[in-house]
Amino acid sequence: MKLLIATRNRHKAEEILQIFNVPGLEVVTALDFSDLPDVEEDKDTFEGNAIKKAVAMAKNSGLWAMADDSGLEVDALGGEPGVYSARFAGEPVDYDANNAKLLIALAGVENRTARFRCVVALSDPDGNVKTVEAKCEGLIDFYPKGDQGFGYDPLFIPEGKTQTFAELPPEEKHAISHRGRALQKAHEQWADTLRSLTLGP
Repeated sequence: MKLLIATRNRHKAEEILQIFNVPGLEVVTALDFSDLPDVEEDKDTFEGNAIKKAVAMAKNSGLWAMADDSGLEVDALGGEPGVYSARFAGEPVDYDANNAKLLIALAGVENRTARFRCVVALSDPDGNVKTVEAKCEGLIDFYPKGDQGFGYDPLFIPEGKTQTFAELPPEEKHAISHRGRALQKAHEQWADTLRSLTLGP
């Protein structure tokens, strides 16, 4: 049986496929399907958006679907950009513009504490859903560094490190990142469910 990763964000899809591996389970993404509808992320929480995407994709595809919603919460900005992280500088999504806007908002600000937060949702085709959540604390740097990753990775220095996510090797980043931690939780807490999918038709 297949597990559908409910995203058309190529960077996110590649990262999830690098991290999430269940022996015997074929994992596909929404990029592999041209007939699945786009799901508007209009909820005001990461959990709400993750659930909405997972349930919609599962019901439309007839497959079990897993979706995540994640973003950056900056303390000096009252938790912004939060659920609007990808669209912080407006549409269409522009990572460089988002980073530039964030640096302008933090100009002269000493408190650079922030965190990445991620919620992963898993839904069956009937809409029964479960979620896990994880976060990664850190600091916002004063200018972008590194060329790995995507999004705010060039600005985010995870707690205990001196380099940004964009400077770390992917394996090192995945071991401590919000998405890596959430997917590890999913792997552990949903082990029986995922194992059952490997036995399906």
